[in-house]
Amino acid sequence: MAATLCIIVWSITFISTKILLRDFSPAEILFYRFALAFLMLFLMSPKPLLPRFDRREFLYAGAGLCGVTLYFMMQNVGLTYTTASNAGVLVCVAPMFTAIISSLLGSGEKIRKRFLAGFVLSIFGCFLISFNGSFVLSLNPLGDILLLLAALAWAFYCNLLILAEDGTLTLIQRTRKVFFYGLVFLLPVLPFSDFTWGFSRFLEPSLLFNILFLGLVASGVCFLAWNYAVSVLGSVKCAVYIYTNPVVTIFFAALILHEAITWISLLGTVLTLLGLVVSEGKSKASLSEKK
Repeated sequence: MAATLCIIVWSITFISTKILLRDFSPAEILFYRFALAFLMLFLMSPKPLLPRFDRREFLYAGAGLCGVTLYFMMQNVGLTYTTASNAGVLVCVAPMFTAIISSLLGSGEKIRKRFLAGFVLSIFGCFLISFNGSFVLSLNPLGDILLLLAALAWAFYCNLLILAEDGTLTLIQRTRKVFFYGLVFLLPVLPFSDFTWGFSRFLEPSLLFNILFLGLVASGVCFLAWNYAVSVLGSVKCAVYIYTNPVVTIFFAALILHEAITWISLLGTVLTLLGLVVSEGKSKASLSEKK
């Protein structure tokens, strides 16, 4: 339920981001978004968290770099060079990257045959949804590469989060630490991104609403929910929910933007959800072991 909540919210954040991009740069949106999220978590758990300068601290720093700074910067910049259809497919590569990195880093998860079968079904479903009957693939090398790298950064984030957890910090404290390092790594980028404080822009209700939605809900609440889901399901199983991103997007596109839903997109939705069920299922061998 936590992972599903995240996907539903994250699938509609493109609307808020698009509205904000008329008055804010991508770096400004990221800074205000995660500064708000960090402040929210600090108020929820104000206990000071001093750096420990040990292995786990570096893992949290790496998670902040990958899951906040690199992922969102590369995704936002990549979308300015490539199409939304390409992005919808490329982001869905993240679960496979997560599984591969999980096995390489030894975070306790193996790539199973069921996962591979579900991956094939879901990725094909994502292709159908994203192209929605118009099979004209517009290649934009720079944008597509950045989106693939963003998916790779998210895969590292999920696995680093697993490796960093040792039970000494609460869920809020762990997420707050990730946001802190994400902001730290974002600061050197701001001088080169036309960043201005310009608080007067928040006097416009639509801009204020959308930045609050991205900061408090999409970042604060959803990162807490996602990090909880990762701790319960594991990085690989949790990442599989990313397959449903195009499914939710097509629903809200029809609801809000009044875009037509074709039989191809419906077939893609069925295949994507079927792939999720297959990937999340347990093999007969594992079930017999439990018995």
